[in-house]
Amino acid sequence: MSFTKTITVAHGDGIGPEIMDSTLKILDAANSNLIYESIEVGEKVYNKGIKAGIEDKSWDIISKNKILLKAPITTPQGGGVKSLNVTLRKTLGLFANVRPCRAYHPFVKTKHPDMDVIVIRENEEDTYGGIEHRQTFEVYQCLKLITLPGTERIVRYAFEYAKSNGRSKVTCLTKDNIMKLTDGLFHDVFKTVSKEYPHIESENLIVDIGTARLADTPERFDVVVMPNLYGDIVSDITAQISGSVGMVGSANIGTKTAMFEAIHGSAPDIAGHNIANPSALIQASVMMLRHLGQFTQADNIQNAWLKTLEDGIHTPDIFNNDSKLKASTQDFTQAVIERLGQKPATLSKVSTSGAVNFQIPALKLSRSENKPSATQKRTLTGVDVFIYWEPQNINLLAQRLNDAASEEFELTMITNRGTKVWPNGNPETFCTDHWRCRFKSMNGKATQFKVVDLQKRLTKHAIDIIKTENLYLFDNEPAFSSGQGE
Repeated sequence: MSFTKTITVAHGDGIGPEIMDSTLKILDAANSNLIYESIEVGEKVYNKGIKAGIEDKSWDIISKNKILLKAPITTPQGGGVKSLNVTLRKTLGLFANVRPCRAYHPFVKTKHPDMDVIVIRENEEDTYGGIEHRQTFEVYQCLKLITLPGTERIVRYAFEYAKSNGRSKVTCLTKDNIMKLTDGLFHDVFKTVSKEYPHIESENLIVDIGTARLADTPERFDVVVMPNLYGDIVSDITAQISGSVGMVGSANIGTKTAMFEAIHGSAPDIAGHNIANPSALIQASVMMLRHLGQFTQADNIQNAWLKTLEDGIHTPDIFNNDSKLKASTQDFTQAVIERLGQKPATLSKVSTSGAVNFQIPALKLSRSENKPSATQKRTLTGVDVFIYWEPQNINLLAQRLNDAASEEFELTMITNRGTKVWPNGNPETFCTDHWRCRFKSMNGKATQFKVVDLQKRLTKHAIDIIKTENLYLFDNEPAFSSGQGE
């Protein structure tokens, strides 16, 4: 009895419907035995006044089918509209974003003919929580959230991917020389988990030099794992230097649901011109088939696609002096269909029968689904009070703050944009109207009631409080950052 699977399909915006049409035609021609249940997402839904970009009934369809094949969508800028891509990933728990970026030299032009890099990006946390506030006339805030279970889950996934796919090295990119708590956590978890995989080489690089090396010598990398924002940027760089962003598909993997998509946008400027390259969504569909265990169909499509590239049938975005035909979207699609059953002669043919070299592995979680055990002693020791104060006499501000502190707290530091300006600040430091005022408990132990009382006294002294952040010690170690220059 043949395998049949119903998947959810979103045709998207811009070039989305064109490349989705191409992809579905190829899937059908390869006898993938898929049933398509379509949903409407993106621009048309936004235009209905639904700021999420997706209707409630569509969530039910996605949850039922567990697999979503999605074309690019257009997200309106501004106006309080949230990115549907981020909403889908976070709502469905799609914590791992997997983007294979390899060169197809000499048929697709690249300066890096030997590159074959898997970028694995944490998909739910970091600044992509979208928690932003305008706090004063001059200062805006975006919160960066990195969690212990979220980090362990993505790092463990990266090593499991490497193990299951015959990869020999995992590189972690962070900026923990600056963000010592958030990126420091990511690096620390990476070091801890790497010890469980002694046969896989591991390294951590600072994200700036790591990205520079990726752009210069990508062949030295194998699997790369990183937090959300870095992963978004680095994966596009890696895709582009492999030949074209238009060639790379993406898998978004959760414990129950998975979404497969092209990594590029909706490109409305070329929509309807029959010149879009459907390759990225085709590659995403191949990843989807392997995720579903349809290795024969996946290999058939992948080999036919590779043979099409070899034969010089190229869409305008990758057309070069050695190309044979500048193909339209429909021409390229038909060429792939005609080559089903054929294999490339120069590029490495794909054969995953009896192997898992290209399969996205199931994640074996340890404690990631559970809250970390609260074995550390957690002590409230003070509070950072963020205030609005027009740049003026800093000593006057300090005097007001000290008057409110009483004998319960000591004002130890005032910073502006993270840089210490009191005590003994540098008069050349540029200041805005947003100040962090650090109060430490005089006896080393504060209480929530005392913190609230401090805020009341500050308010009575005409201090305009924006927000507060409690200062904690974990096993007597500070769990908060120092001020720059402190």
